[in-house]
Amino acid sequence: MPPAIETRDLRKEYGDLQALSGLSLTVEEGEFFGLLGPNGAGKTTFINTLVGLVRKSGGEARVFGHDVETDYQQARDAIGLAPQEFNVDRFFPIREVLAHKAGYHGIPQAEAKRRADDALERVGIYDKRNERFDWLSGGMKRRLLLARALVTEPDLLILDEPTAGVDVQLRHDLWELVTELNEEGTTVLLTTHYIEEAERLCDRVAILDEGRTVTVATPDELKERGTDTIAVRLESPPATARELDAELGEYAHEASLSGSGDRLEVRVDDGGSTAPRLLNDLEAAGYEIADLEITRTSLEEIFVDLTDREDRTVTRSSASGREGGDREGEGGGAEDGDGNGKTEDHPPERETEGVV
Repeated sequence: MPPAIETRDLRKEYGDLQALSGLSLTVEEGEFFGLLGPNGAGKTTFINTLVGLVRKSGGEARVFGHDVETDYQQARDAIGLAPQEFNVDRFFPIREVLAHKAGYHGIPQAEAKRRADDALERVGIYDKRNERFDWLSGGMKRRLLLARALVTEPDLLILDEPTAGVDVQLRHDLWELVTELNEEGTTVLLTTHYIEEAERLCDRVAILDEGRTVTVATPDELKERGTDTIAVRLESPPATARELDAELGEYAHEASLSGSGDRLEVRVDDGGSTAPRLLNDLEAAGYEIADLEITRTSLEEIFVDLTDREDRTVTRSSASGREGGDREGEGGGAEDGDGNGKTEDHPPERETEGVV
């Protein structure tokens, strides 16, 4: 079976702007795959290329072996996309919106209505089936986007910032649902600004920067690239951390005193295995240990280190979570539900509201 997603040297140019700069990436069938990157990294351009909204400038992109341009219909039918922006027809009850979406993909009317009901029930808003989009709360709108992505029963589910701006309870509900879908065999591609979301859900993550892949690894493998901090509270601490240089072995990358001066912080490669040795060294030097704490490297710290630029900020719990740079330079992200292969060859001046 071919990979769910495979790209080789994928490029997209908007004049002088390189949105994708030779992106090569493979997502295996059945994976829960995370896509991380700062604003403007190319995440939305990548997604829009897969679903046919952006025409690539070069390279290859395939979905389950189908070229996204020459085999557009087969590739598009395999994908369910839940975009970040609300691009839903506001003039029909949401049940009809989902049935229309299924119809775009050649699903007969009776089957389309059944699938619409099933999708609404699965995301927990079946009782709102006869209401229009604008009458829904923000959380229900997010659920509707997911239901619309599921109505075609896709093999590949793409979630673009699915929990941006939602409350904690809804976020956990969506986590539980997409995990269940993945366990049932659906391949999931998730873009997110919530680092803990990727750490909790994803089998592997790719970090994108300036339109190319910086690294691909499991969250645990990424965290192993960083350092841990062992914090030891001493009963009679030295005046400066430098006085401990002789006691601390080569395992200590850096040592400092913090707080009221009684807390020694030592940065090491592996806090769990190094802590006993550190305690032995300190006790042998005559220091009495009052408390010890090990802080593991977070995926967020690795992300910042790999994509560090002065004009960026990483948000762990931003309420908006919007990927502003991508929106300005990477197409609108609206799903072209009728399967006509509409594309963007230039970055839009503003977001457009597609009818899906």
